[in-house]
Amino acid sequence: MLYITKLFLCFFIFSFIGWCLEMVFGYFTTKKIVNRGFLIGPLCPIYGTGCILLYLLLRQYVNDPIILFVMAMVVCSILEYVASYLMEKIFKARWWDYTDFKFNINGRICLEMAIPFGLLGLLVLYILFPSTLNLLDRLPSQAIYVVAGLLATIFLVDLLISFKVIMKFTETALSVPKDMTEEITKFVKKTLSKNRWTKRLVDSFPNLHIDFSNIKKLLKKIKK
Repeated sequence: MLYITKLFLCFFIFSFIGWCLEMVFGYFTTKKIVNRGFLIGPLCPIYGTGCILLYLLLRQYVNDPIILFVMAMVVCSILEYVASYLMEKIFKARWWDYTDFKFNINGRICLEMAIPFGLLGLLVLYILFPSTLNLLDRLPSQAIYVVAGLLATIFLVDLLISFKVIMKFTETALSVPKDMTEEITKFVKKTLSKNRWTKRLVDSFPNLHIDFSNIKKLLKKIKK
C-alpha cells in the first residue's frame, strides 16, 4: 500500500513538472503566461500518467538506452493518441491538431512530438523517477499517507470543477445557429473568452477545433 501511495505522489509531482514545462513552452511560443492544461490547479495529469506508465512498463529496459528511447516514444505517443481520441469523443472538440506536421497519424500524434517523448523517457527513468522515489523513501509513511489524501481531495474537487467548465464548450457549440465548423469554432472561442474560467482553456488550447460532425450526432440524439 505504501508503494502504491508513493507512486500516487509521483503522479502529482510529475503532473506539476509537466505543467511547468507547458508554461515555459507556452511562454516561448505565445509570449504570454498561460495556465496550461484542463485543470484550474498547476497540474497536467497526462504528464503524470505518462511518467507512471514509463516507469511501470519500461524500467526493465534501463540497461539499453536505445530500446528505452524507442519504447518511450511508442508508449507516450499511444497515450497522447488515446487522450486526444477520448477527449474529442467526450467534449466534441479537437484540443490539439498535428495535421500540418509531417509524419502525423490522424493529426493526433506526430514524429516531431514523439522524439521529445523519447528523450523525456530517458530523463524520467534515469534521473527524475529514481530521485523522486529516493526522496519519498526518506519521508515518514504517515506523512506520505496524509499528503496523498490531501492532494487526492484537492485533485478531485479541481477535476469536478474543471469538467463543468469544459462542458461549456459543448453547450456553447450546441447553441450556435450555424452549420460551418470553422464558424462554430470561432464563435465558441469568442463567446468563451468573455468568461474568466473558460477563457483560460481557450488560451491554453489555441488550436481548439470544434468537431461539428460529433455535434450534429449529439443534436440528433437530443432531438430523439
